[in-house]
Amino acid sequence: MAETTTRFTHRTEIVEVSDFLARASKGPCALVIEGDAGIGKTTLWLAACERAESNGFRVLSARPAAAEAVMAFAALADLLAGIESGVWAHLPGPQRLAMDVITLRSTDDSAAADQRTASAAFLAVIEGLAARQKLILAIDDLQWLDSSSAAVFAFAVRRLSGPVGVMATVRTGPSGNEAAPLELARPDATRRIRLAPLKLGALHDVVSQRLGRSIPRPAMVRLHEVSGGNPFYALELARAVEIDTATADIPLPATLAELVRARLAALSADVKEMLLAAACLGKPTVELLAAALAIGPDALSRLLEEAESAGIIVLEGHQVRFSHPLLGNGVYTGATPADRRGMHRRLADIVTEPELHARHLALAATHGDAATLGSLDTAAELARARGAPLAGAELLELAMRLGGDTPDRRIRAAVHHYNAGGTARARALLIHIIEQPAPKASRAAALRLLGLWSLLDGSSREAVKLLNEAIDEAGDDLVLRAQILVPLAHAQVNDRQLDDAAGSIADAVQTAERIRQPQLLSQALAMHALVSFFLGEGLDEPALQRALELEDREAPITAHLDTTVQHAALMAGSGRLDEAREELQAYRRRAIERGDESELLMFAFHGGLNEIWRGNFSDCAVIAEDVMQRATQLGGDLPRVLAPMLQSALAAYAGKEIEARRHAAEALAICHRCDSPFLVTVWPITTLGFLEVSLGNYKAALDTLEPWVRAVEEAPRATEIFVAPFLPDAIEAKIQLGQGREAQPLIDALERNGRRLNRAWMLALGARGRAMLLAAQGDLVAASSAAERAMLEHDRLPMPFERARTLLLLGQLQRRQRKKDTSVTTVREALNLFEKLDTPFWVDRARAELERSSVGRKRGAGLTSSEQRVAELAASGMTTREVAATLFISPKTVEVNLTRIYRKLGIRSRAELGQRVKLDVNREVISREGGLQRRE
Repeated sequence: MAETTTRFTHRTEIVEVSDFLARASKGPCALVIEGDAGIGKTTLWLAACERAESNGFRVLSARPAAAEAVMAFAALADLLAGIESGVWAHLPGPQRLAMDVITLRSTDDSAAADQRTASAAFLAVIEGLAARQKLILAIDDLQWLDSSSAAVFAFAVRRLSGPVGVMATVRTGPSGNEAAPLELARPDATRRIRLAPLKLGALHDVVSQRLGRSIPRPAMVRLHEVSGGNPFYALELARAVEIDTATADIPLPATLAELVRARLAALSADVKEMLLAAACLGKPTVELLAAALAIGPDALSRLLEEAESAGIIVLEGHQVRFSHPLLGNGVYTGATPADRRGMHRRLADIVTEPELHARHLALAATHGDAATLGSLDTAAELARARGAPLAGAELLELAMRLGGDTPDRRIRAAVHHYNAGGTARARALLIHIIEQPAPKASRAAALRLLGLWSLLDGSSREAVKLLNEAIDEAGDDLVLRAQILVPLAHAQVNDRQLDDAAGSIADAVQTAERIRQPQLLSQALAMHALVSFFLGEGLDEPALQRALELEDREAPITAHLDTTVQHAALMAGSGRLDEAREELQAYRRRAIERGDESELLMFAFHGGLNEIWRGNFSDCAVIAEDVMQRATQLGGDLPRVLAPMLQSALAAYAGKEIEARRHAAEALAICHRCDSPFLVTVWPITTLGFLEVSLGNYKAALDTLEPWVRAVEEAPRATEIFVAPFLPDAIEAKIQLGQGREAQPLIDALERNGRRLNRAWMLALGARGRAMLLAAQGDLVAASSAAERAMLEHDRLPMPFERARTLLLLGQLQRRQRKKDTSVTTVREALNLFEKLDTPFWVDRARAELERSSVGRKRGAGLTSSEQRVAELAASGMTTREVAATLFISPKTVEVNLTRIYRKLGIRSRAELGQRVKLDVNREVISREGGLQRRE
């Protein structure tokens, strides 16, 4: 940063930089300096870095060059060059290793890192540094950032917190390499400066200062005209021609490229050769250049002095750098192809890093021989192991271009691209295999990956189709069959093809047993337990335990097929919510250490539902907010559906009707678009059904849930909470609508399966449904017995909201049996739970029930609280039977109450009743909606 600036003259640029530094002092922000080559981006960038340091910032900088764009983590290593390794000593083991690998400080040649872990580690280091001192991450020529550094850098800047500013220059125009945009969490946190050509006066100041003399105005006018106000172009013109004495008829170079070529042409052949070696190297050093040219230090020193005197290079210790990227590019493109290949061949014998060795070999060849292709394969695997999958993919594609285009390389390159986030390129590579003649095993492997990725994207039907095709191609390859059958079973479950899923996973377990691969068998056993659970066959504890014992937790397994995830999900689904929470939290910590976004999405799905069941709505809200941010960063339909799915449920419990409906509609729209009909879609549907029941809209509830209820009627053994979470609300809606006969089989199924599987959720809510049905039939004693039986099951089911609902029902039944003191105690317990959980619709219900238990309390025109409630429901259009079902009283009692109400109000019909109570009812509704926040 010793270079000085002469372009930092526009007040607008000064203001933008000052504003950027002020914003960075408060929180994450970015400044992007854009412009054509030679316009002065680096000069402004350097000046801004100097200003940042003088303002108390620590500046971490990197200045990648075109040749470095092929070196994994080159830019990150530069950014962290001045940071002691002790800064990351506190990080988890995998992250410490990743940082050592990135910075080339690992002493273990076999050390491997994962890109996700590297990303999480880099973010942790940056946030740790920012906690001590405000920080600027400065990159000159962002477009030359190597792919591995770019992926990690992009991950980190999206998640920055604290006083961190990101400043980068980006070359625009046709000669510029495309740079990935800087995307912070807040889109408005990034601002851009587009450098325009200098005006005549400003250009005169720059040229005069750099040349150390003033240029006559006529010459300056011509210089400005030819250069177009580009300062680098103008300076090069001024150096190339005696501009202050040149006449108008003297031709000047018309383009920068022509000017650079003219300038380099004046150098000696030996200097040109040395400069070509520097241009071919990512990070040229004095030692490397001497080895490449096979000359001694003195001879090299003379060449370096000549190039430095000509302003072509800058020496920084043992490092050699071109004074401007255009000069390095001019040297490389100006050499003949034969000269470039010859230099790369020399460098391949000198560099020691396998990745660089392979690249130089490839660039030295016109067609790949076995040694070159083998070197590229080895280098690709090393790059992947270092946590640079995109670099690995690029090396494999380089081998393909040299004649090594095989299905195996395409598949490996596709996997690397996918792991680096390049899903479109990954799919294109695999589709080529399927569409062209290829061995059946290769076609099966390609179809397996495409099917798995479709499953991860949320398209279960497409996944089933592709994976079935893969099975057909796999033939007798047992390993490949097992690898296909496990995700196929998962996709079939999600497409509600449960019987097919059972067949697939049974085949997978049998195949995995035969080939004796522990990790595959672990996945197959865990998926077998999951499928059996969904089919209503209960929890296969021995299979789950064996799956956990066989699991390799360090193996790179997608979260959808992870044994630990399946185990935690089954713990939650079987009612062991606290155990599930402990496992899910441990899983979340592991995912954070590895920086694995997909694993965190699976935590959000299972963890969010688990917290809702446990009544920890605030914890679920945090999960929903986190997954919403991650979905924005990851893209794809499946990540995007999780936040509205959870938010709709939270809003329904919180009494925010409009918000609940909006989020549920959003979730369902995504589900329909991504073709995910079961495991995800069931939750927003369940939320809408619950919302309607909470509002007393029983017909609307049943209309929403009926298609799903029919599926349970067709397969009555499958009533686990993951399969039929909507069933209790559907039962209540049917009973309230006088459809007790239709509700009976659903209640029977819940209770029968609950006894068979010893499932507290089924037994508790089945008994509650039974109590409602018996009450509607007038058997209050049996109904109370069923409700008390439900309460016994609630004692072993940590779902406080469901417990409160059953308590409310029990209190209503006690009141109807004239056990008013007991009823009040029971309902108050329910009310306390509803208030603690902050569920306003149900708080309102419990309070209304307490009012009904308060003898003699008058409301309206001399009506008791019970009469007032009957009047409101009757005036709303309910039939006598519907009013009776809603209030848990007999139709005869409703008729007696209506007779008294008519007499007290002096009316003769329900039409008159509607008019008389309308105002009072409206006041109640307005009051309730205000308290329940039924608005956005």
